[in-house]
Amino acid sequence: MRFIKEIYTRFRLYAISTMIIVLFVLGQFFDPVFLVAKVLLLFFSLLLIFDAVLLFLTRRQLVLLRRTMSEKLSNGDENKVAIYITNNHFFKLWVEVIDEVPVQFQMRDFSVLMVLKPKEEQVIHYVLVPKERGEYIFGFTNVYISTQIGLWSRRIRFGNPETKVSVYPSFLQMRKYEFLAISNQLVDAGVKRIRRVGSFSEFDQIKDYVVGDNYRTINWNATARRSKLMVDQYQEERSQQIFNVIDKGRSMHMPFNGMTLLDYAINSSLILSNTALLKYDKAGLITFNQKTDTFLRAERGNKTMAKILELLYNQKTAFLESDYAYLSAFVRRNVTHRSLMILYTNFESITSLHRQLNYLKHLSKNHLLLVVIFENAEVKTFAQSNVHTLEAIYVKTIAEKFVFEKKLIVRELKKHGILSILTKPEDLSANLINQYLELKMMGKI
Repeated sequence: MRFIKEIYTRFRLYAISTMIIVLFVLGQFFDPVFLVAKVLLLFFSLLLIFDAVLLFLTRRQLVLLRRTMSEKLSNGDENKVAIYITNNHFFKLWVEVIDEVPVQFQMRDFSVLMVLKPKEEQVIHYVLVPKERGEYIFGFTNVYISTQIGLWSRRIRFGNPETKVSVYPSFLQMRKYEFLAISNQLVDAGVKRIRRVGSFSEFDQIKDYVVGDNYRTINWNATARRSKLMVDQYQEERSQQIFNVIDKGRSMHMPFNGMTLLDYAINSSLILSNTALLKYDKAGLITFNQKTDTFLRAERGNKTMAKILELLYNQKTAFLESDYAYLSAFVRRNVTHRSLMILYTNFESITSLHRQLNYLKHLSKNHLLLVVIFENAEVKTFAQSNVHTLEAIYVKTIAEKFVFEKKLIVRELKKHGILSILTKPEDLSANLINQYLELKMMGKI
């Protein structure tokens, strides 16, 4: 029913014109019909004039419109956009809104139809999910207005045709994890509760004993002096250096769900850096390909996250083989304190790992090295599927080989004392925070 009404609204002018022409043709043979046609033509002409006066000759602006959204968009997340449109006249309006969203989204069918009563305001909500960082350009918001007569349609344009909005690494996920960390609800995002092993803590202060304190922390010397139970209070070791090391080689350009592995690595490094700062550690950044493109010394300050966000914004994949020898030498010269090095890379075969293994071993001698390897979820799903044709069996065998290669890579790294995470790209952030908290609780950092 709505579709029929829309067709009628769009083509009523042509329908009425066609009917009058038919009546004039028939009037050549029947005089009464000719008279009816002339009356209808006069009435139709008056309606055209009246409708045009209502739409085009009014001094008052017919509708008011504004588009609201964040100044920055978050890559890979749902970014909300709202369009507020108000009928500023005294009669009902039929409105079609077409927003010119950036070409990267390929939304060629964005159109919203509505009816606005006098002085009524309505809101159009839609969501944009960018898949790459950079500048996005919004165009005009086009509004096509018709009266209840519907013989004319007036287009009004709102906004700036070159409204630029920058898409940054996923700061929305960063804020989500930050809120969960502050409210002790990280488990809701897939982060496990880690039990403390051993006593890798720094002494903080001596305080009065309260029910529930560990009796093994009772300070008997202070208890004897004060004549009441006193206990030692400890805190987690702080100011450890955490470096996110991002490989920008050609293997990191592989796409998953519309985003490259580089973008997944960038989003997760932003989240982990923020988590490390919340845990009073220092966060640093290294990006490399043939040479080191970005180097931020591990620090902890009010502007650290802003620096990391701006540095990650402009990172792009280089279609070359990464130079791990240069990385190893650069880290040895510039990072003198033992740190947690989280290396985001993508070894697809055990052969590609062996080419870089010596350099990874050099890195792990002076630092705690954690290698992030991405799991191809589509290949794994196909390898576990049931197939019946000869061609499908052949393809499944190849998929099983790729899955097994990933497991061999993890096993090989473990054999040389190098930590690793094999994870799906979409699960990287939660798995990485789990590993970081576990290493911190075990006192390995």
